[in-house]
Amino acid sequence: MYEVAAFREERVEVMHALIGVHPLATLVALTAQGLEANHIPLLVEPESGPFGTLRGHVARANPLWRTVCAGSEVLAVFQGPAGYITPSWYPSKVQTGKVVPTWNYAVVHAHGQLRIHEDAAWLRALVTQLTARQESQRANPWQVTDAPRDYVDAMLEAIVGIEITITRLQGKWKMSQNRQPQDRDGVIAGLSAQDDDTSRSLLDAMRK
Repeated sequence: MYEVAAFREERVEVMHALIGVHPLATLVALTAQGLEANHIPLLVEPESGPFGTLRGHVARANPLWRTVCAGSEVLAVFQGPAGYITPSWYPSKVQTGKVVPTWNYAVVHAHGQLRIHEDAAWLRALVTQLTARQESQRANPWQVTDAPRDYVDAMLEAIVGIEITITRLQGKWKMSQNRQPQDRDGVIAGLSAQDDDTSRSLLDAMRK
C-alpha cells in the first residue's frame, strides 16, 4: 500500500476497531491459478499474536483452502468509511482555484499466513462467536443453539475454518489531513449538509 506520513495510522487498537465495525474482508491469496480474492467476514482476536489474529470460515466447496500456496502470505483488506470530496467545499477554491477532487477513506491491510481448521469443535466455537458479535445489537439476538443440533452439524460439515496470525498491520486514514484548516472545515461542513449514511460515517471518522 502506498503510504503517506500524514495519513499513516499505526495504533493497533484503532485498526482493530475498524476491523470490528467493518469485518467483511477482501482476502487476497496466491494460488496455483494466480492471485484470487474472496470476500469473507473475519473476527479479530486482539490478544492473540503480536498484531492480533483473524478468524473466519469459507465454504468447503471454495477451492481457496486447498489451492493457496503453502507458506505464502495472504492479505486481508478491510475498507472503512469512504466518500468523494468535491473541491467546491474548499474555501481555497475561491481564493486560488488551485484545487482538485479527491476521495477520503480509511483502510486496514492485515498480512499473515493462512491456516486451515476442520475440527468441528473449533468451527462451532467460531460460528457461535461470530454470530454473537453480529447479533449483539439486536433486541432479540439469534443464537446458533436456536437451530436444530443436527442441522447445525450438517452446516459445520459444509465449511472450513481459516485463521491468520497477523504479522504486519498497515492503516491508512486519508481524511484531509494534508489540507489547510479552512479546507478541512469546509469538507466537514459539506459532509454535514449531506443527509446520507456514507457522509455521516465519513464525517464521524474525520472528526475523530
